[in-house]
Amino acid sequence: MKAYDLSEILHNLLAMPGENELVEFKEAKNSFHFDELGQYFSALSNEANLKGAEEAWLVFGITDRQNVIGTNFRPAPNHLQSLTREIAIHCNNRITFRNIHEFDHSGKRVILFEIPPATPGHPTSWKGHFYGRDGESLGPLNTDERHRIEGRFQQQIAFERGVAYANASAIQVLELLDWQRFSALYQYSTPSDNQEVIARLITNKAVIRTNSSLHITNLGAILFARDLKRFEQLELKGMRIILYNGTGRTEAKKEDQTGQMGYAIAFQRAIDWLNARLPTVEEIGSVRRETIPTYPLKAVRELVANALIHQDFTVSGSSLMVEVFDNRIEITNPGTPLINVSEFLNHPPVSRNELIAAAMQLFDFCERRGSGIDRVVEECEKHQLPAPNFIRGDNSTQVILYAPRPLREMDRRDKIRACYQHACLKQANGQQMTNQSFRERMGIAESNYPMASRIIADTLEAGQIKIYDPENKSKKHTKYVPSWA
Repeated sequence: MKAYDLSEILHNLLAMPGENELVEFKEAKNSFHFDELGQYFSALSNEANLKGAEEAWLVFGITDRQNVIGTNFRPAPNHLQSLTREIAIHCNNRITFRNIHEFDHSGKRVILFEIPPATPGHPTSWKGHFYGRDGESLGPLNTDERHRIEGRFQQQIAFERGVAYANASAIQVLELLDWQRFSALYQYSTPSDNQEVIARLITNKAVIRTNSSLHITNLGAILFARDLKRFEQLELKGMRIILYNGTGRTEAKKEDQTGQMGYAIAFQRAIDWLNARLPTVEEIGSVRRETIPTYPLKAVRELVANALIHQDFTVSGSSLMVEVFDNRIEITNPGTPLINVSEFLNHPPVSRNELIAAAMQLFDFCERRGSGIDRVVEECEKHQLPAPNFIRGDNSTQVILYAPRPLREMDRRDKIRACYQHACLKQANGQQMTNQSFRERMGIAESNYPMASRIIADTLEAGQIKIYDPENKSKKHTKYVPSWA
């Protein structure tokens, strides 16, 4: 999960050669036209989608030549933050600013509007019109760009319904798909004949019939294939597990698993194989020795299931990969995430593969309520592990689980990430983070409360959290919530 630092963001924006499709500077000395603000929001949101960017930025208090002059735009905090609601009213899907950051730069007030990319399949409109950028210029979103935003998601939706094996006979369908395991997962009774099996496969969209021909769908193959290599477009989509000696990739162990069966068939076997090879520690109790896994098995299971479900199957030449090192586990799947990685906690479920997600949830392989990442963070906190790291790549999504590490060996970003995630988890549970709750999460002794206070202060400075009740003057009882709360 990205723990961004506002000073670092502003420094990077000012260091650019000029404005571009994803960054716009405005002086906004005392005011700025509301309708123009909405047009820029639409344009920058659409450009972020087209560029595959995690966000775009509209910055007030800076000239076109990137000189910081400061702004007095909406100086009252509640008046400034109300823009979030005002923008949502006039945009489709009620999309709005992800965050509005006020920042002091050399004694001058700067406002950074953090703008999310347009929702896949839905260009962001402002009062019914779509806007875009041509370099630094604002204008209507052209037809090609609009179709690209709309069509990209349609391709992803079409994948599950696409044909993986055409014109198959009933016998070929039963040879290619593990219908026995399919029946067990759906808890069907013993079929009376092959036609009943075919009918059930059609009902669950694993097979489609056109006239007298049967076609195995991508959904059916990716979930129930006996061997993915029999399906040309899917032969490289099996999950790969690699174990390494040490902390680098130069020395892989001989044990290396590449899945060949459909996910619904192979998932539990893969998880059992992986868990059996993950490191453990031995604790000596009063009666007997107990072997404790280094990583929470619930967290590993949830992350692997999420990676399988949310990968982008339109990305060719890559597949889900689980890499185990001495000090961490890296889980990487093709495709950039549909939401900002900093919003993985507490965010309503979003999936690019709805049918695969529904099936994997029905089989109880993953969470049903969109709370899987919350569970992962909660498990890491229970085991007092470093906070997991969620990373958006150029065309991939990666999660890193870290082995136990003393607080003194964590860097500033590790600590900020842990503090932010703890605040998010508390928010999800209807509570607020305190110095005490964060000390308990990090295993910091009560006598060392200033150490926790420093980390909380760094997280406040980075714009990741905010004080729950600014009117409360008691530092001892101060509560904190995520910045977006």
